[in-house]
Amino acid sequence: MTGGAPLPQPPKHVEVPKAEIGKRIRALRHREGLSQSKLAEILGTHFSAVSQLERGIRGLTIHQAIKLAKALHVSTDEILLNGASKAPESLRTGRLLRRFELLEKLPVSDQKALLSHLNALLKSRGIKGRR
Repeated sequence: MTGGAPLPQPPKHVEVPKAEIGKRIRALRHREGLSQSKLAEILGTHFSAVSQLERGIRGLTIHQAIKLAKALHVSTDEILLNGASKAPESLRTGRLLRRFELLEKLPVSDQKALLSHLNALLKSRGIKGRR
């Protein structure tokens, strides 16, 4: 590796019950407004597989956890550890950054209006930063 911060160390000997992960998946799916069938379609699987995950009958592979995180717009930490890891702040704010990347696709006039609203919100909360 060249430069950059070292990777965060995961907690040792942490076992998270499949049922607990399943509850998180269900809650995140509901938050996104997705049915089990729609999530299964996004993941390229059958809705019964999503149901089994949510009920804690089936576990996750690393690849499945990554696909699920992308589909639910969260980090894998949020699925596996309920966001409780010591991940760098830059990783925990990934959802916000992804939204900002999408905003760059808007017309410049919309971007300026959005920035104006964002600046007003930050100012109203007493948060100062560079413009």
